[in-house]
Amino acid sequence: MSNDYLKDKCGVFGVFGHKDAARLAYLGLYALQHRGQESTGIVTSDGRLVREHKGMGLVSEVFNEEEILKLSGNIAIGHTRYSTTGSSNIKNAQPFLVETLSGHIAVAHNGNLTNALTLRKRLEKQGAIFQSSMDSEIVIHAIAHSKKKDFKERIKDGITQLEGAFSMVLLVEDGIIAVRDSRGFRPLSLGRLDGAYVVASETCAFDLIHAEFIRDIEPGEILFITEKGLKSVYMADKKPKSSFCIFEYIYFSRPYSNIFGNNVHLARKRLGMELAKEAPCKADLVIAIPDSGSSAAVGYSEQSGIPLEVGMVRNHYIGRTFIQPAQHIRDLSVRVKLNPIKDVVRGKKLVVIEDSIVRGTTSKARIRTLREAGAKEIHMRVSCPPHISPCYYGIDFPTKEELIASSHTIEETRRFIGLDSLAYLSLEGLYKAMPLPKNKFCVSCFTGKYPVLPEHGIGKFNLENQLSFLNKI
Repeated sequence: MSNDYLKDKCGVFGVFGHKDAARLAYLGLYALQHRGQESTGIVTSDGRLVREHKGMGLVSEVFNEEEILKLSGNIAIGHTRYSTTGSSNIKNAQPFLVETLSGHIAVAHNGNLTNALTLRKRLEKQGAIFQSSMDSEIVIHAIAHSKKKDFKERIKDGITQLEGAFSMVLLVEDGIIAVRDSRGFRPLSLGRLDGAYVVASETCAFDLIHAEFIRDIEPGEILFITEKGLKSVYMADKKPKSSFCIFEYIYFSRPYSNIFGNNVHLARKRLGMELAKEAPCKADLVIAIPDSGSSAAVGYSEQSGIPLEVGMVRNHYIGRTFIQPAQHIRDLSVRVKLNPIKDVVRGKKLVVIEDSIVRGTTSKARIRTLREAGAKEIHMRVSCPPHISPCYYGIDFPTKEELIASSHTIEETRRFIGLDSLAYLSLEGLYKAMPLPKNKFCVSCFTGKYPVLPEHGIGKFNLENQLSFLNKI
């Protein structure tokens, strides 16, 4: 991870109509592991009985052959989580499953609700009893408390009460429902395999199971997938302006995924090319901070003519000890996760391509490691603009005070990290590299201008802290 442990909320996966639904969900979550490593779970249904298994840790740590065999049924949804609302513990692991008057409903949610506190307090007054501090649980209660008579209308009524970012998959006893918020903050795609339908946060999950990509779930779409086929309804007749998260292209998604209709690697390569135009450097080698900086480094090298070399290698075999969000573990894991190749970097002037700088502490440790390995000069080029504002739509950005660029100049940041020079890609350069028009994207982390204003106090732990306070008065 190359950006001070910046995290997306999660990855979601769904299967309808396949005899090995649980196994496909397991493989799909394995492909989406990069989107969250704290907990994971799968819920299955055979149209009559619903089963679940969840646990803390990586997909490979939580599931084994015995657990997969217990999850019978031809319907499944799965989730891999990193907490952005609600703390990291088993009660907040997803999918979240409850039994309602309409039968069992489970939800796997990617994103953050910006009106979570208001909705939760309203639902509690209506008799809802919450079991977790997740905003995702609000989705089920909103549906269960709808006064609409028809089930599809109750689903639509509950979901239209939500504000903010949500790409999610719901499991009901006879099918799955794919939902994407009306601004389309987070990606969500539909595929097909052996006559079955699959839904995933990224198309890389389809590649692993050899599923055929059909299309993206549209912003504002509620897609019902049952034995009767596909049925779409929409949250509103008039869609608001799109707010696709631009950071999906910069960092989150796998290079071989196609999100928002376009390939991630090619977008990142163009970021590197724009960066080379804006911030040239006299150096011997271009090296990447792997993995998400690798594609941008290819573009920087190609545009600048400076040779590209592998200067740092990432350790991919780290278990749950090294993916916890505590700062002291982050600091320790810097050296475990990335190691320099000393014979490559020794005595060289390096251009280090980084995808982002958030707090600056991780970058500082990595640059110190390169200095110790004998690098002569280190010039960092960052393939996005400075982060000056937190995100409220499903990214675990720190508070504004923790974002180094919100209170430090580029020169101050350079000195803190220990670089010979530092430059970021401009916002206009970022837009030029994108495969879609700039009015399609949310860039609030770079500008502080939010397309959907959050409630006061919404944040990773603020929701549960506020609820705890309000319950005492």
